[in-house]
Amino acid sequence: MMIKGSVLVTVPDKTTKSRNTPAMPGAGVVALAGNPPADSTLIPLYLQISESISREIAAGRFAEGDRLPPERDLARQFGTTVRTLRKALNELQKQGMLESVQGSGNYVRATDQARSIYSMFRLELPDGGGLPTAQVLHIEEMQKPEDLPAFGTADRATCVRRLRCLDQIAIAIEEIWLDSDAGHIDINQLGDSLYRYYQLKLGFWIHRAEDRVSVKELPEWTPDSFGSNAGETFGYIERFSWAQHSVPVEYSRTWFNPVKARYVQRLK
Repeated sequence: MMIKGSVLVTVPDKTTKSRNTPAMPGAGVVALAGNPPADSTLIPLYLQISESISREIAAGRFAEGDRLPPERDLARQFGTTVRTLRKALNELQKQGMLESVQGSGNYVRATDQARSIYSMFRLELPDGGGLPTAQVLHIEEMQKPEDLPAFGTADRATCVRRLRCLDQIAIAIEEIWLDSDAGHIDINQLGDSLYRYYQLKLGFWIHRAEDRVSVKELPEWTPDSFGSNAGETFGYIERFSWAQHSVPVEYSRTWFNPVKARYVQRLK
């Protein structure tokens, strides 16, 4: 159900489907019908590919100095053209994560300075990596409930509930609260990455977050497509996120399946 002109949007629950296109181990790319408009927050295909490869590097599947498979093989594995694949590799070169050697190939040059779209997304598949995607379940702007911890400067916030997947495997559900003074979320312009939306549409970037990891029972709004029932005990992450101000602009809580995903924090 979608009510135009209202702040309440409920998106029908959909069953997660597997993807038949061959891919790199642990990699998954959702193909778009061409590139989205320039003002859209939807992630273009070449960026999806670069994100998938960068997470493979972060997970240790490609070590410093490793040569990537030939471009034609990578393009075939991702189900795309060599031209699109090269745009993805160029993006990684800009971040300092790859070096192209004429006549030899593309080599991993991992760097702590690289900042990818999902650099702050800590859930990975058990073997590492996995491309994050999201399905919006519900969006509503409301008065902040009393059970929320203090964050932001307004009395109201936008609540976003989503199903999170890695390589199209449902691994988590999340409830995100964005302080109303930070801006408003338009469901029609929202892509898979909320942080990308904040940067492109609301003019701020989440640069710091504090995570508190524990266990907690799944909420009553758990969708059928998650494959588990409300009340079951799962991994649980509370996150406070900061932008330019001294108080956090966002609070979120995530329930994740520890059989299908791991919370990973790499220290260097």
